[in-house]
Amino acid sequence: MNRRLPAPKYADWLTSVPTEWDVERLGNVAKILFSNVDKHTIDGEVPVRLCNYVDVYKNYRITGEIDFMEASAEAREIVRFQIRQDDVLATKDSETPDDIAISSLVAQELPGVLCGYHLALIRPRQHLAHGPYLAWLHACKTFRAQYEAQAVGVTRFGLSQAAFKEARIPLPSTAEQISIAAYLDDSCAATDAALAAKRGQLKTLDALGRTVIQESVTKGLNPNVEMRNSDIDWLPEIPKDWSKAKLKRHVEMIRGQFTIRPRNDPAYYDGPYPFIQTGSISATDKFITEFTQTLNEDGLRISKLFPADTVVMSITGAKIAEVAVTTFEACFPDSIVGFVPDHCLNRDYLYYLLIAMKPALLRAMVVTTQPNINYVQIGGNYIPLPPVKEQEVIAKHIEQKIQGIREIQKSLNEQITALTGYRKSLIHECVTGQRRVTEADLQRVGANL
Repeated sequence: MNRRLPAPKYADWLTSVPTEWDVERLGNVAKILFSNVDKHTIDGEVPVRLCNYVDVYKNYRITGEIDFMEASAEAREIVRFQIRQDDVLATKDSETPDDIAISSLVAQELPGVLCGYHLALIRPRQHLAHGPYLAWLHACKTFRAQYEAQAVGVTRFGLSQAAFKEARIPLPSTAEQISIAAYLDDSCAATDAALAAKRGQLKTLDALGRTVIQESVTKGLNPNVEMRNSDIDWLPEIPKDWSKAKLKRHVEMIRGQFTIRPRNDPAYYDGPYPFIQTGSISATDKFITEFTQTLNEDGLRISKLFPADTVVMSITGAKIAEVAVTTFEACFPDSIVGFVPDHCLNRDYLYYLLIAMKPALLRAMVVTTQPNINYVQIGGNYIPLPPVKEQEVIAKHIEQKIQGIREIQKSLNEQITALTGYRKSLIHECVTGQRRVTEADLQRVGANL
């Protein structure tokens, strides 16, 4: 039986708990420490290893398998911030308030490992709170919403010690906390294993898709075709009856000419001419079918309107060398180069060919303030050039294979979404008492251990 709770500002996320449960301040059942141990090594201090922000953010459990950073600390810091088994470490700041108080459980004793800067150390008080239960509580997104509400900042958001201490937690008996944690350990481990397997399948399918493209555009579809030396740097052999040519001989290459202005500058935006950026390329499987920005006549004067069916590539930034095809006339920034093929080069074959060339293009990448590729050098690359009819057949073959791969990927992604949702719901239901862990649950957990 559950009892309804009043709705104070500190616990809007929790509307009811089982009758025999309490609701407590986190500070009443755990000691909250903010570490001030930085990443420096100072002469005269004691060598230590640090468990840092990234270690916590990327791991559900802190174990000796993590490669901790070497640093140094004073003796009093070692006494205060040496982590212990069943401590919970949580991030206390973030770039966004909805990504804060991410936690990890210290799963074993780790002598000489200290809680690093930017972390809160939550140490359960004996006989009041069970560390693994507190870790699962912090894995509950709705529980962390109260931290989100208390986060303060502009470009980076942080939490005070008071925010941690004042967080309201549902508190069953320590025996039930232990049962809940054991059940979630077992159930979520099984779910995580299934998720890892499905994500591994997605990676395998990605690799398969790249192989289909690479093999098809460089060798054709006849497995018994006679090959010859290509004298192409990035491609040792091509079919005997294929020719080769520099890419620039069969495409019009045009770099976007518009330098990005602030969006709130009305001098160039909000006109009749579609304007797409590198994000439009990375956000699509192949075709760019929509746009959210436009340029006016002044913007067009310092840009260029590319025709529909232009194959476009990002040549700078994080999504470098990604490729797409436009379905409408559009203007591009100077971070994009467009390829308009001639009658000797099929558009779809060119699209897949540029994908196959990506590793070679990245080897020529230059990193200054950000990665970039010289678009003139792209045009200087030799490409394999089968007859146009064969190019069309190759492109259609790739389309069919990729479509089949995408259908499987779609199904896997739907399964991942469902499993992720189930995991979140299970954690929420268990730590709020909506789902009570039974003796049968614990017997199954014991059988799986």
